[in-house]
Amino acid sequence: MPITRSTPDRQRFVQNAYVVWDLDEAIVRWNRLTGIGPFMVRRHIRLNDVRYRGQPSTLDISAAHAQAGDVQIELVTQHCAQPSAFRDMFAVGEEGLHHVALFPEDHDAMVDHYARLGHVAATDFVTAEGRGATYVDTRATLGHMVEIYRVNDSLFDFYARIAAAADGWDGRQLTIEMGTGA
Repeated sequence: MPITRSTPDRQRFVQNAYVVWDLDEAIVRWNRLTGIGPFMVRRHIRLNDVRYRGQPSTLDISAAHAQAGDVQIELVTQHCAQPSAFRDMFAVGEEGLHHVALFPEDHDAMVDHYARLGHVAATDFVTAEGRGATYVDTRATLGHMVEIYRVNDSLFDFYARIAAAADGWDGRQLTIEMGTGA
């Protein structure tokens, strides 16, 4: 599935992400309810240069990704008590829609676009693969955050791998463990 990059005046969302309390239980629940799968799971993802509302921070999260038609579904669990974009919306034990994600033509220009409209960066990080994201706090306008990716070939490959796993999936292997840096 080709992914179109977004500009500030024409945004295309490619992912809906949900904070969940128990990642493994949520995978089973989502599959039973929606039939989507398999879920590509990354546990305790290595994050570098984490910032929370402009200040250095740390963050320990795990995530599971599955394709649902043209949209990817991400389930995220935060393991630590650090302030973050995730904790801004959901306390320990709470769940719900957290963000939608996009592939910008220019990461910094997209973050600046949101900032000019009064939506600040809540959490920002880079992954071990050089991708990463900025979660912009758009709750006052949209009711959730917007994730602006740092796009590189690794991110395109990651999305393609998730979509390919869903094509022709026979329903037998619900999870595929990808490690921390995948």
